[in-house]
Amino acid sequence: MTHEHGHDAELITTDLTFAYPDRPPILDRLSFRLESGERLGLVGPNGAGKTTLLLALAGLLPASGTRVLDGEALPESEPDGAHVGIVFQSADDMLFMPTVLEDVAFGPQNLGQSPAEAAETARRQLERLGIGDLAEQNGLRLSGGQQRLAALATVLAMEPPVLLLDEPTANLDQDGRARLLGILRELPGSLIMATHDLDSIRRVCTRALRLEGGRIAAEGPVDEVLPP
Repeated sequence: MTHEHGHDAELITTDLTFAYPDRPPILDRLSFRLESGERLGLVGPNGAGKTTLLLALAGLLPASGTRVLDGEALPESEPDGAHVGIVFQSADDMLFMPTVLEDVAFGPQNLGQSPAEAAETARRQLERLGIGDLAEQNGLRLSGGQQRLAALATVLAMEPPVLLLDEPTANLDQDGRARLLGILRELPGSLIMATHDLDSIRRVCTRALRLEGGRIAAEGPVDEVLPP
């Protein structure tokens, strides 16, 4: 795939379906379009399928259906952090190296940057998120809010054209939350944010999608989809 890094990308999802054996589908023929550069808020009750949808979009679940990024089909159930980056709700899944700097440099090195270039990329992302002073710390020893920002840095360092975020503001104090929402508003690329924090969707997103029982119950401008 030839994608310029860090540019906006359109993601078209058609008939995305996922079920565990002998269970009703968690995602039931979901189809929607994420426009180039768009910020989409994903809402719905617990169990509606929000996290499952993000995992399927990131190629981390064997879902059926198609995901087409800028006209090219993404291979089924094959994760590809260079094109669709996902920031999990639990940072424990994303921080595994001795230091935060190494965690953040890991992705760029996998994409072919030299160790020195990858370290430079990592430092730039950590500074941007206001956590440059944590570069030499062990990620799993940080506070919940710092871990969340470090986990976001690991994904941003790969400059994916599509960024998926699961409950990005959980565990953040007011300052961390304000900083994160400011960054998300200014990021290049297209973004989907699944959260119960409706205020953060109002601040960052232009459009929202409500899931219920694995189907799209409502889709449209944020003001129309979210309760007043």
